[in-house]
Amino acid sequence: MIGVTDTEGDRAEWSFPAVPGAVRTARHAVQDTLRGWGLDAAVGDEAILLVSELVTNSMRYTPGPIGVRLLRPHPDGDHSAARAGLLVEVSDPLPDPPTERTAGPDDESGRGLQLVACAARRWGTRRGKSGKTVWFELALPG
Repeated sequence: MIGVTDTEGDRAEWSFPAVPGAVRTARHAVQDTLRGWGLDAAVGDEAILLVSELVTNSMRYTPGPIGVRLLRPHPDGDHSAARAGLLVEVSDPLPDPPTERTAGPDDESGRGLQLVACAARRWGTRRGKSGKTVWFELALPG
């Protein structure tokens, strides 16, 4: 069962179990929120793709729960470093940071972090009290 932690104001936060269907549920939650915020459709599509990749990685290596958090820029134009674009975080209980792999042309996996690195303006990982967070920031048009 999905746990909605917060969907008010400039952030939205959920917790997903690591079960089949969690990636789809995460995609829909992110899509609905970004549409509600009125963000550019292209940014939304990119965010949904990258969230799918990161939630899939978490499901593959951890038993869950998987957290997803969105932070949108302030509508009043605050362009501080952390809020200059759409910030997206995916957390799980595994403390080890993910490792980028070089996928061969016939490999069916191993491209998720490469996609994040290519599409995001900035991205990284950080350890928490009980696991890690992989985050990325997408530039907004304008």
